[in-house]
Amino acid sequence: MVKRARVVVVGAGFAGLAATKRLARAGALVTLVDRNPYSTFQPLLYQVATAGMGLSDVSYPIRTFAAKWPNVRTRRATLTRVLADERRVEFEDGTGLDYDYLVLATGVTTNWLGIEGAEANALPIYSLHDAAALRDRLGQYLEDTALGRRKSTHVVVVGAGATGVEMAGTLAELRRRTLPLTHPEIGPDRTSVTLVERFEYVLAPYKPRLRDATAAALRRRGVKLRLSSTVAAVEEDAVLLSDGTRLPSDLTVWALGVTAPEQVGSWGLEQGKGGRITLTDALNVPGHPEIFVAGDLSGQPEAQPQLAQPAIQMGDHAGRQIAAAIQGRPPQRFSYRDPGIMATVGKGEAVLQLPNGLTVRGFPAWLVWIFIHVSYLLGGRNRASVLLNFFWRYAGPRRSATSVSR
Repeated sequence: MVKRARVVVVGAGFAGLAATKRLARAGALVTLVDRNPYSTFQPLLYQVATAGMGLSDVSYPIRTFAAKWPNVRTRRATLTRVLADERRVEFEDGTGLDYDYLVLATGVTTNWLGIEGAEANALPIYSLHDAAALRDRLGQYLEDTALGRRKSTHVVVVGAGATGVEMAGTLAELRRRTLPLTHPEIGPDRTSVTLVERFEYVLAPYKPRLRDATAAALRRRGVKLRLSSTVAAVEEDAVLLSDGTRLPSDLTVWALGVTAPEQVGSWGLEQGKGGRITLTDALNVPGHPEIFVAGDLSGQPEAQPQLAQPAIQMGDHAGRQIAAAIQGRPPQRFSYRDPGIMATVGKGEAVLQLPNGLTVRGFPAWLVWIFIHVSYLLGGRNRASVLLNFFWRYAGPRRSATSVSR
């Protein structure tokens, strides 16, 4: 009987799930490990943070995913050590797993960029826990403002990439469309949404016409744009800019960059920019070809955007290379196939940029954005629930758009 290869995949994000799926189909014995019992659909976390969706809408049980294949097992554990020479990983609970091949797809964490007070006073939006904490804080602040226990609920979003733009746009629609009905005690002067960006434009990777269209759409929704502005510090009730401006902020949302977690440095693998693991062009570790890294933690020679598509393609590539190695074939270079990029501003407004230079904006781009995001969700229930939530939030009665409270 031929012994099947043992593969450990650490991380159940886009990259880890793609690698697991490919390896499962190739017949390898796969153990999928994650510190959480679920996989999170990160592109829709801002909807959770603004109470447009529930936690279960953007999460999916890992065991349910693994149950599709008899050769896949799951393990809830936090990785602490990679013993590359011994081909073994160890976990926080003192247990470990031996492997023939290893895929590291643990993702990254919030980068506070060394800005004074940012970590203590701002809320990130990278994980399901982050989104839930932000939703609860926002709901409580609005309730306190309505009852007079707080003077205001001013929100400052730092970072005008896709996450920051989507968060600011949704918050602005909530402020103008829903709060007058759900919180009539709060006057318009007691709430605001401000988006801060160090560049002179939003959505840096996009073409100028899409950047301008997005900025105009945000302004129409009442978002105050502070472009060409660098954050110097974050206080409990304000964001300080490098030019001395003090922006009142009851709630500061941090949507500005990610970095490798500190524990990655203890794995004994070479790291590069942002703490990402240095790799060959096949996505494996120099000197340890049996270790592959996929997703945001990947420090491959050609940097890729930290989006869902690159992670999915890297995870699939890692799985393919391991399947090939099992059969004695040499690894192949990873090549990213760019399907385009997109971002939404709010109801009926999105921007889409294809690799051939074609751009689409407005309602057609918004429909494409919804279709793409729903199609990538795991599980039919999640897809149906998210579609219903989108319809109810944007086409239903205004008072049902969100309660921003638990």
